[in-house]
Amino acid sequence: MSLKGKVIYVTGGSKGIGKGIADACLAQGMKVAIGARSIESIPSNENVLAIRSDVKNKLDEENAIQTILDTWGRLDVLIANAGVGHFAPIDQMNEDQWHDIIDTNLTGVFHSVKAAIPALKNSQGYIITIASLAGTNFFANGAAYNASKFGLVGFTQAMMLDLRPFKIKVSTIMPGSVATYFNNHEPSDQDAWKIQPEDLGQMVIDLLNMNPRTLPSKIEVRPSQTS
Repeated sequence: MSLKGKVIYVTGGSKGIGKGIADACLAQGMKVAIGARSIESIPSNENVLAIRSDVKNKLDEENAIQTILDTWGRLDVLIANAGVGHFAPIDQMNEDQWHDIIDTNLTGVFHSVKAAIPALKNSQGYIITIASLAGTNFFANGAAYNASKFGLVGFTQAMMLDLRPFKIKVSTIMPGSVATYFNNHEPSDQDAWKIQPEDLGQMVIDLLNMNPRTLPSKIEVRPSQTS
């Protein structure tokens, strides 16, 4: 299937995993809308639409989808990627940190999905959520992050069943260690062993190119080495 001219919306697409996915889709000739709270670093052109949006805000995501439809007339793929992390023992985690994580990583995906579903019903499109291995593996200091990603995996799998009758495909990708700017990390040569954002971009392209009769609904992906 040719992806050229298909329209994709990537949340949290200004850097890291989102940018890796956006770049891979652009290389396939897709039209890419990139949502982010800060869009100054995103160069807009005939194939790139930068949209200022915070997924925690339902109206932001509704406006983002409407902007895409007003610009390109359709939406074929949603990549729900935006995410944050705060890590601390539960007795030290404050309520603002809890809500930031849950409202972004879980409720934010709900906002993106709900806004996109009508357009994706028309295109019989695809939703891909970016979860984490933290969605099945709990760890100390990760109570809020684990809760958000466990919830996201369950949400995505149930949504997959709900949307199959409309011929909308739904998958979740659960990466392990990725060389990104997540949690104020600055990628360097020390991260060469980790999954790279372009690897996840290639994975998205592979999913989009898969025969429509086949759906990899949950994908765990981890570095092939430990360091």
